[in-house]
Amino acid sequence: MGDLTADLKAAIRDVPDFPKDGILFKDITPILSDIGLYRRVMDAMAADWGDVDVVVGMESRGFLFGPGIAERLGAGFAPARKHGKLPHATEAVTFDLEYGSATLELHVDAFPAGSRVLVVDDLLATGGTAAATKELVERLGGELVGYSFMIELGFLDGREKLGAPVRSLVTVP
Repeated sequence: MGDLTADLKAAIRDVPDFPKDGILFKDITPILSDIGLYRRVMDAMAADWGDVDVVVGMESRGFLFGPGIAERLGAGFAPARKHGKLPHATEAVTFDLEYGSATLELHVDAFPAGSRVLVVDDLLATGGTAAATKELVERLGGELVGYSFMIELGFLDGREKLGAPVRSLVTVP
């Protein structure tokens, strides 16, 4: 993992003042364009979770990782989407963000009750979206086995809100 962590740190591009002044954005597109590195990331994010029935990817960059991780785990994939983006009946949760609120939804039949669920995304920041996803998983009767992230912004203490195992390949202190 040490080599992967170093390779990821070298590949992640810092973009100052995006999407607004004062934000240092972590651009992952160099990782996506390097198929060897991307495969290593997918393998590492999928490793050692045990039996998983479904992977839930959070909108939107969780969609870049979730299906590949699900394939590696022999699991299904379910997208957690912003309000109004899913075509079938949904379960929804509204949660607070630093700058307002948001609503996240899962199809009511995304997985059977009792399913073991892994939640994935590219980045853990404040933990609000991940905590909302956990609430959706639990409302649908799923058993959350944990969260798998590529990057964690440790200084925001997002993992403290999650109440389940959290694994990150790179932590920005």
